[in-house]
Amino acid sequence: MEGAFDFQRDSRRLAARRLALWMGAVLLALALIGSAARPIAVGAARDGDHQVAGGGKTIIEGGGPGLVPVTTVLAFHASGQRGAFECLALMPPVATSFSPESGDFEVNAMYVTGKVTSVTIRDGTAVLQGTATVTGLGAGTNLPFTFEAHAGGPGTTATLTVSGLTFHEILLEGQVTIH
Repeated sequence: MEGAFDFQRDSRRLAARRLALWMGAVLLALALIGSAARPIAVGAARDGDHQVAGGGKTIIEGGGPGLVPVTTVLAFHASGQRGAFECLALMPPVATSFSPESGDFEVNAMYVTGKVTSVTIRDGTAVLQGTATVTGLGAGTNLPFTFEAHAGGPGTTATLTVSGLTFHEILLEGQVTIH
């Protein structure tokens, strides 16, 4: 009889292990489903809303007039049809790229601060449109701007059009994220 008792005990242990494995699999599945659903709930994006954010340091392709190098500090975010855009362009104090000071980016050449009123996203590219206040080059208030950015990190390109001027930029540091 003792052998039968051991068989029943082993049977119960096996059943308990199967139940524990099954419960573990269910809990793991629920955890995975919960983690996948979390960004949707936290992002609070409604149907048709797009989210884009980015920031970093860029260099203007070809520089400014006379081959003066120009860097920018850039930050933006937009969700749905609203957001903010900031771009500060800095250049050397001497207007030639061949001077020893050409690497000192300390002169405020242009500052663009604006409100995003429209976001379009397609194939990893976001186009933000809005109105901005511009100081320095192209100064004015309530000026329309368009900013096109590609998703990615250093090497990613962007284009800012404001005050009748177009700036082609290459991201040196930072990230652009598009959802």
